[in-house]
Amino acid sequence: MKYLKLTMVAFFVLIVSLVRADEGMWLPLLLEKMNEKQMKSLGMKISARDIYTINSGSLKDAIVSFGGFCTGEVISSKGLVLTNHHCGFDAIQNHSTLDHNYIRDGFWAKNYGEEIPNVKLFVTFIVRIEDVTKDILKDVTATMTESERQSVIDKNMAAVAKSVKKEAYQDGFIRAFFEGNQYYMFITERYNDVRLVGAPPSSIGNFGKDTDNWMWPRHTGDFSMFRIYAGKDNKPADYSPDNVPYVPKKALSVSLDGVNEGDFTMVFGFPGRTTEYLHSSAVDQIMKVNDPAKIAIRDKALSVMDNFMRKDEQVKIMYAAKYASVQNAYKKWQGEVLGLTRTDGVGKKKLYETEFQKRVTANPQWKTNYGNLLTELETAYADMRSPGLARDYYTEITGRVELLTIAAQLNSLITAYEKDGEKGFAQRLPTVKNILTDLLGEFSPAVDQQLFEALMEMYVKDQEDKYVSPLFKESLAANEGSYKKLATQLYGQKELYTTSELMKLLDKPAATVTADLKERLLLKLYNNILKTYQVLVQGPVNEVQARINKLQRTYMQAQMEVMKERKFYPDANSTLRVTYGNVKGYNARDAVKYDFYTYLDGVMDKYKPGDYEFDVPEKLRTLYTNKDFGQYGSKGKMPVCFIAMNHTTGGNSGSPALDAYGNLIGLNFDRVWEGTMSDINYDPSICRNIMVDIRYVLFVVDKYAGAGHLVKEMKLVHPKAKK
Repeated sequence: MKYLKLTMVAFFVLIVSLVRADEGMWLPLLLEKMNEKQMKSLGMKISARDIYTINSGSLKDAIVSFGGFCTGEVISSKGLVLTNHHCGFDAIQNHSTLDHNYIRDGFWAKNYGEEIPNVKLFVTFIVRIEDVTKDILKDVTATMTESERQSVIDKNMAAVAKSVKKEAYQDGFIRAFFEGNQYYMFITERYNDVRLVGAPPSSIGNFGKDTDNWMWPRHTGDFSMFRIYAGKDNKPADYSPDNVPYVPKKALSVSLDGVNEGDFTMVFGFPGRTTEYLHSSAVDQIMKVNDPAKIAIRDKALSVMDNFMRKDEQVKIMYAAKYASVQNAYKKWQGEVLGLTRTDGVGKKKLYETEFQKRVTANPQWKTNYGNLLTELETAYADMRSPGLARDYYTEITGRVELLTIAAQLNSLITAYEKDGEKGFAQRLPTVKNILTDLLGEFSPAVDQQLFEALMEMYVKDQEDKYVSPLFKESLAANEGSYKKLATQLYGQKELYTTSELMKLLDKPAATVTADLKERLLLKLYNNILKTYQVLVQGPVNEVQARINKLQRTYMQAQMEVMKERKFYPDANSTLRVTYGNVKGYNARDAVKYDFYTYLDGVMDKYKPGDYEFDVPEKLRTLYTNKDFGQYGSKGKMPVCFIAMNHTTGGNSGSPALDAYGNLIGLNFDRVWEGTMSDINYDPSICRNIMVDIRYVLFVVDKYAGAGHLVKEMKLVHPKAKK
């Protein structure tokens, strides 16, 4: 009887966990059907149609995919866009020099004429979303191989894309959902003239840098401002000095009221990738094999870069974005392992799978269709373990050593010449030149050589020997086993990474260039490393992954069929989503409980004069001392950041945090470290997203930067006066 009670309690806890209000990344066009009632029970005051409609301006018309990697929101009738500082960082860095160091000092345009164009930067609006599942899966059968299935789907996608009704200046794309069980089309408008308007200095916009990244409490003013420009007809147009500020269908109103614990919050944006429906063996492998390996590689790379950046300001500018990118995932993976361990992510998956299998076994039809599904998934993931680890070593290491990236581009010229002769070479050459010119503009041979020495040693020593390039081992032996000597030999050929010399080489006749490159040890090594990877790693990985894809698709379909009490949301795939919850603190670990707000007082507590991470600008210190917060302060204090139970991930950076009325209250920029495993296993006890309070943004823009003209563009409101 005691066992029965415990089983019933465990099952009850499981079922309750399946319908958590806080979890989920929901498609906005389905909110009215699936989520509106629940959202209103949590405190939302607007309707689902206020969030998404195609018949009139709604909140979705103020949300943009920023550059394809972040989210932004329109906050004025003049096309002013707000996003994170780290989302705009590449643009800020590209315009920074030793004389005009916008990373260090910040940047603020006083008028339209001072706003800076950004090559290749764009924003994308979602016009509408359509369910095209029936058309995409037409003629697809269960007996098809994965390649056959994909071939039919690709053909159907092309047909749907060709027949869809849209304006000439609009575009569209189709994405798979629920492991390929459903498909949706997104009609878009892309604006390619996006100009930098303002950014605080990194001492505000990236305050706390690496130490505070993924951490709470946080005190970072992580924001930057851009403006969308359009043709005089307000339609998308490439950059032109004749373009004018874009007039949006919808601009967000900005709340000055802040939030209280328990307040409803909603985040609207483009989350990148989650894997919430994995088998327990996959989660176990991530925790114990893949994440630890990638953490170790990035730890070594960060140590090398940091050593140079602290000594040389020019290197610091060149490598700032690279370092931040490497460090971001490095620390995230650490938190992911910690969170999965603490919340017993694998154990919860197994409990869920036990209930799933119990139901399947009890139903004859389900037993026939899904009876061996979990066992087959477990076997497939076991087969992925070894080559999957080798894949991570290859991608992480070759992706960090830029000399190998240079080799890859040069090798593409050889391939083009061998395939199509001089014509093929000539067609490929401009692309290679452009890529290499951009890369070499932020390339330090000294930094890269040390990265090569450190990471290639890991490539050889820290994975199974069969996955290591034979030619690399031979070359290493020829240099007495010294990674430094081999690196010195390779980096001694400066003509391969000095822009002027490399361009002279590439301007020679195609046959001459190809013959020269084919004799270079660097190119020979690159090709052998690549070939070893393709034959021994990529091939097996692709074969196993095809099995996993089919099994996961079936598992997803089975879960939706068998676990009917669960409300399923699709994994993130860089498409427009809504997530919602409430403002709330959390217990991080034993005897450590965090509040939901931080203030400028905390910035001053962390202040270390001259420190790389925790220096504070003099003007900000003066404003704090004088309590000169203007209309943005609250009860004599300046709010900085807050947290809530919104389910976010990468790509949600820059997403607006909205209140119950749809007003802008903050800017999403991070998650708490203990909850970064939310990409795999959302747990409401510790999963929190971090937002900079919009009042701190306005305070910095107005009182610190003296750019009050930007605030005047916005519609400031006091929604709590409605209560």
